[in-house]
Amino acid sequence: MDGRVWRARRLRRDQTDAEQRLWAYLRNRQLGGWKFRRQVPVGCYVVDFLCPDAKLAVELDGGQHSTETDAERTRIIEVHGYLVIRFWNNEVNENIEGVLARIMETLRASTPHPTPLPDGERE
Repeated sequence: MDGRVWRARRLRRDQTDAEQRLWAYLRNRQLGGWKFRRQVPVGCYVVDFLCPDAKLAVELDGGQHSTETDAERTRIIEVHGYLVIRFWNNEVNENIEGVLARIMETLRASTPHPTPLPDGERE
C-alpha cells in the first residue's frame, strides 16, 4: 500500500481539535449538500479536506506551518487541479460560522450556473 495512504489513515485517526470541529460540519453532506472527504492524498501531500466535485481543497494550519512550505504545498495541489483555501486552527475554533461561510462562498463561485437559469432566477 502507498505510504501516503498509510499516512492519511493515521491523520484521520489522530485529527487535531480544529480538524475534528470542522469535520463535524462538513461530513455527511451537511454543508450545502457538498461531499467532503478528509485526509486525502493529492500528489505527494495529504489534504485536510477535499471536495472532489468542486475541486476544492481546504487546509487547516497550526503553528508548525511556514509561508514558504505552504506556498509550495499549495502550488503542487493546484497542479492537480484543485483550488486551495487555508484557515488557521484558531479561526476554526473561534469563528466556525465565518469559516463555513467562506467555504460556501468558494463552493458557489466554483460551480457555474445552469444554462439557462431556471425561471425566477433570471436577472
